[in-house]
Amino acid sequence: MSVLDSWDQWKSFLGERLNQAESQGITGQTISELAYEIGDYLAKQVQPKNEQEKVLADLWSVASDEEKHAIANMMVKLVSQ
Repeated sequence: MSVLDSWDQWKSFLGERLNQAESQGITGQTISELAYEIGDYLAKQVQPKNEQEKVLADLWSVASDEEKHAIANMMVKLVSQ
């Protein structure tokens, strides 16, 4: 099963990657930019696997670049809790 199949697994996976990045000294700005790039890649290349991902994909498809950065930053906040 892919980490994209379950919203909780996806959040856990992202949280673990965030912790790894922070422990390696990656700055918040770099993490934010990576989150944006990952979100953009997923929106263009990966079919949503659950309802939460479908909502994010729909929001991403109508968002401006500034709004996409905000979505990415909110996802970082969500998984850092």
